[in-house]
Amino acid sequence: MTEPIVQSGRVVAVMPAYNAAATLEKTIADIPAGSVHEIILIDDCSRDNTVEIARRMGLTVIVHEKNTGYGGNQKTCYRHALERGADFVVMIHPDYQYDSRVIPVAVEILKLGICDVMLGSRIRTRREALDGGMPKWKYVANRGLTICENIALGQNLGDFHSGFRAYRREVLETIPFERNSDDFVFDSQFLAQAVHFGFKLGDIPVPVRYFEEASSINFGRSVTYGMRTLGVLAQFWLHRLRICRSPLFQKRESQARRASE
Repeated sequence: MTEPIVQSGRVVAVMPAYNAAATLEKTIADIPAGSVHEIILIDDCSRDNTVEIARRMGLTVIVHEKNTGYGGNQKTCYRHALERGADFVVMIHPDYQYDSRVIPVAVEILKLGICDVMLGSRIRTRREALDGGMPKWKYVANRGLTICENIALGQNLGDFHSGFRAYRREVLETIPFERNSDDFVFDSQFLAQAVHFGFKLGDIPVPVRYFEEASSINFGRSVTYGMRTLGVLAQFWLHRLRICRSPLFQKRESQARRASE
């Protein structure tokens, strides 16, 4: 589907998909030729023809037998990317909300060793975000949560809640993401874990598009997500202060065994 890239390292793009038939082809079309070796789409029991379109386009398609949720879908994405030898993994939603043209930029920063985790920031400026269609209430909520997360985790990121993310293989091999939630708070847990295990986080501006077909959680679920994200920050500090140990911030069993040998 794409020509082999020149630089070393196998790049795999993963797409957690649910009812993405209307936007999948546009998302794939924007991925620069030769920037990834393989695209894996994990379908979480879509009710449209997402799977048929993905197969027709030559993607590697994995279909869940039952709906696992957003976090559960990502777990499958990352397991398969690692199994297929990915050195760098890019997660992008197939709903055409994020601009996939920036994939080579994010991967290059990882290859240079400047960062281990790259996020796409939708909020370079307030006007850009709102002009892109982001609802005002979502903008305010994002800003508030991101400020809290930056302070609690000692970071300086522009957008903690992006659906565009790229990782070095070591990140996925280290973080016990299988213990995370199957819901949307998976993302917040993952970033807190990345900080806990000492990985370097960075971001790049990614133009964002809000429109009818783009996936987005409603106000009620956003409130729940926000409260659970604050709970993750509390867990992070309770674990760090050794007040209450959390399995989210403990090494995988395989790593623990290697460390004791």
